[in-house]
Amino acid sequence: MPFLSSSSSSSSSLNLKEAPNWWSDVNESPVWQDRIFHVLAVLYGIVSVIAVIQLVRIQLRVPEYGWTTQKVFHFLNFLVNGVRALVFVFRRDAQNMQPEILQHILLDIPSLAFFTTYALLVLFWAEIYYQARAVSTDGLRPTFFTINAVVYMVQIALWLVLWWKPVHVMVIVSKMFFAGVSLFAALGFLLYGGRLFLMLQRFPVESKGRRKKLQEVGYVTTICFTCFLIRCIMMCFDAFDDAADLDVLDHPILNFIYYLLVEILPSTLVLFILRKLPPKRGITQYHQIQ
Repeated sequence: MPFLSSSSSSSSSLNLKEAPNWWSDVNESPVWQDRIFHVLAVLYGIVSVIAVIQLVRIQLRVPEYGWTTQKVFHFLNFLVNGVRALVFVFRRDAQNMQPEILQHILLDIPSLAFFTTYALLVLFWAEIYYQARAVSTDGLRPTFFTINAVVYMVQIALWLVLWWKPVHVMVIVSKMFFAGVSLFAALGFLLYGGRLFLMLQRFPVESKGRRKKLQEVGYVTTICFTCFLIRCIMMCFDAFDDAADLDVLDHPILNFIYYLLVEILPSTLVLFILRKLPPKRGITQYHQIQ
């Protein structure tokens, strides 16, 4: 949850005094705040454009298929990054929205959508893994939708409680909830990405595309596990340490580092690794992210 107010608490100000002078000067400068948040907006916009271009390329390559997993993945990337770009462009307007709960909703929804986007990738890998082991995958998609529904319902409940009684303890609970969601996503990548990686390692060396697919799974698993783990750790600090507060405008450097590490860089790398277009025809039951 990014910036909701333009000033930090008094303890945050004391902590900032201990930081290097250039760090404090940049954080307290409205000009540098504008520059850093506008840079974030541009970076998110670039990732969004890349995702929609890849989506169009896939549609032109296999127009006979509907909304495959691959297409949904790229569309969600386009949506998440596009909304983030708009939020950072109009961040001061978002900051002044009333009631304040609307600020929370506007700034939290992209994070929830980011979770759903990459949980979709975990689902895809789980389906591949169980299909290769001749195990039924009928329950995977209902489980995916159930988990996402629970996450969204709990977050909506937290928003309503914050609207009804905006006390600090509820802000901490909300941040810790999202830290838990991020840890859950990281473990999902570790579990199914790791299983799929080990399964691919057992394939014969001469298997077509084995090495490339092995590298793809290994890279994406490492990137996504790391980004969600960093997000989990950072949200814990954010909840309890004013110096790590992401809810204020005068921590632009921290916001830049955070969003670069947990969303922009991972999304860019994953889109690059998964850039391969699907084959035109001849593969039945196509729904892969390739």
